[in-house]
Amino acid sequence: MLKNLKQVYSPVDFRKRGHELIDQLADHLDAQLNDENTKTLAWHIPEDERTFWIDFLEKGDENQLFAQIIKRITVVHNPKCIGHQVTPTAPITALTAMMSGLLNNGMAVYEMGMAPSAMERVVTDLLCKKIGYNTHSRGFLTSGGTLANLTALLAARKAKVQSDIWNEGHKQALGIMVSEEAHYCVDRAAKIMGLGEKGIIKIPSTENYTMNTAILEKELQKAKTSGIEVFAIVGSAPSTATGVYDDLSTISKFAQEYDLWFHVDGAHGGAAIFSEKHKHTVTGIQYADSVVIDGHKMMMLPTITTALLFKNGNHAHATFSQKADYLLIQSKDEDWYNKAKRTFECTKTMMSIHWYTMFKMYGEGIFDDYVTTLYDKGKTFGKIIEDSANFELAIKPNSNIICFRYIDKNLSEQQLNDLNSKIRQYLLEDGEFYIVQTLLRDTRYLRCTVMNPFTEKEHFNRLLSKILDYLQ
Repeated sequence: MLKNLKQVYSPVDFRKRGHELIDQLADHLDAQLNDENTKTLAWHIPEDERTFWIDFLEKGDENQLFAQIIKRITVVHNPKCIGHQVTPTAPITALTAMMSGLLNNGMAVYEMGMAPSAMERVVTDLLCKKIGYNTHSRGFLTSGGTLANLTALLAARKAKVQSDIWNEGHKQALGIMVSEEAHYCVDRAAKIMGLGEKGIIKIPSTENYTMNTAILEKELQKAKTSGIEVFAIVGSAPSTATGVYDDLSTISKFAQEYDLWFHVDGAHGGAAIFSEKHKHTVTGIQYADSVVIDGHKMMMLPTITTALLFKNGNHAHATFSQKADYLLIQSKDEDWYNKAKRTFECTKTMMSIHWYTMFKMYGEGIFDDYVTTLYDKGKTFGKIIEDSANFELAIKPNSNIICFRYIDKNLSEQQLNDLNSKIRQYLLEDGEFYIVQTLLRDTRYLRCTVMNPFTEKEHFNRLLSKILDYLQ
């Protein structure tokens, strides 16, 4: 028994397998970035993929396990992978992820994660400063934008609603205001909080898919007349479907006027704070009570790591105040280093070392380079679409998200919807490019997110040519 365990923990075996895997991953990265003939994925239907892995578990060569995983994934480092908002990770973060996995400091309390807890404070302070907050701000890292948005709205409820819902439960109808184009996780968070459908005050968007701020007061009064106490408003930076930013400055003024919590879901585009060229997209973010930024979207970090930042640091540790004597000593001091007081998570990964390493090794300017490059390439692709007689944009790109569709004046809208869905399925099965699709006001669009800084104009032209060749 002990012999088996010694084999599992063998430093010799770890060193051998580790070196082999690093070589495999480096070869994979080299091929994807430098060989134009590579594909973004080898499509298999779910049941076939499941069957393969069932069979491999029983009969497969253990020495081929890592090679098979690499062979059968969607390749985010391929410049032709322009589907979802998942970054091609900076290779150095593969090393920090390995450290996190092996060292396994859970970070619930300080002594279970001294270095990563201190690093987290340094990183979140830096992000708060970049947003434009003062030294009273605080933040923490958590597992994904969905969890961070939920946590922010819980903080908003605690700060703005008089009754003690955390301990006593709901006594009145509550609501939040959010654009109809906002990410679905905001709806999910509201429902988890018990607000129900009526508590999600959907603000219609303009023809440009941004929140219609001209009707905010009318919608607020309508909610009040219905007996709903609105305590927060959420701005999208940007909407994940369209890549369009809400007018954060106007929303912030409205929130201040009516004493609402102003939250910015910047999961995708909050990192524009680092771009000298494109930071205008988040003008007004400095007035938000809370901001979410995903590191695994626009900051080249592994999934899944998100920063939740508060203008008033008191809100960063008051949301989940409860007693857990064996873990958390009750304190009048801030004790920022005990992370379980601030997040849903008790144990969490050492995600701060990814952020800290990027700042230390490359400096914050690398995020300016990354965001600026991708947003510029989004606009380049948008211009190519605009100049094409066979395709049209849903809207001129605000970011690195581009929604477009094939058009044919001889086809009805339903026929065009069906045809664009078929185009997307063809591309999925072909595997050279990876894109997704979205439905905007009952119109089906192909949707690309340029996440790879090495995606070039030639790739965009090749994608459109491939679509046209398919339709011949």
